[in-house]
Amino acid sequence: MSGFFSPADICRFSEARDDAHHMLRCGPNEHVTLVDIRGMQIQGQESVAEFAALLSRKEHASKRIAFVVSQSLARLQIQRAASGRDAGYFIDDPIAAEQWLFAHERVTT
Repeated sequence: MSGFFSPADICRFSEARDDAHHMLRCGPNEHVTLVDIRGMQIQGQESVAEFAALLSRKEHASKRIAFVVSQSLARLQIQRAASGRDAGYFIDDPIAAEQWLFAHERVTT
């Protein structure tokens, strides 16, 4: 994800995410998610609140979610938006993020 998100952009993103979730083959809330936001600009307060609401919806919540972030205020914004979630934050390291997402799977299966 990159750039600046308006409320309309977040709504379209939510709809696309919901459509993608309908194609998943796992049970509800059994998927993991990797989100690369290194290209995301600092968002307005309204957008941060919209993303927080999106992330708090239980019907589409990932079992685990990893965010690949850069050293910026956007990292602090996503940490605030995703508070209360089983989330990991990885500075410029998508490989470590993916390993973290699936490490739990290897241990429990």
